[in-house]
Amino acid sequence: MKLWIDDVRPAPEGYVWCKSVNEAKDAIVNANAAFVASCKSGLPNESLLVEFISLDHDAGEYVSDGGDYIRLLDWLEWLYGGKGTHTKFHIHSMNPVGAENMRRIIERNGWKEVK
Repeated sequence: MKLWIDDVRPAPEGYVWCKSVNEAKDAIVNANAAFVASCKSGLPNESLLVEFISLDHDAGEYVSDGGDYIRLLDWLEWLYGGKGTHTKFHIHSMNPVGAENMRRIIERNGWKEVK
């Protein structure tokens, strides 16, 4: 699964578009639960895993539903406890300061950023 996290720009084909941090969290939790269920059935479906997340920084009118999109990275850092993840990240934000702050979280955790 590929997630596109942005309040304004529509998702490219093949992406799930999440407009708020909480919507993105729900998508990740649901994908993980579906993957675990597929494993328990004996037919692991790796296409359910979140393989790629492309992020904006500023959540605009959706900021009240979880904050700016950097909060998703904060949550993932908490969720993974500073451990690695197979998920790759891309920052498509036009906010240079916000993008750099997001990049620091990705680098600090040893996650892979695709530029």
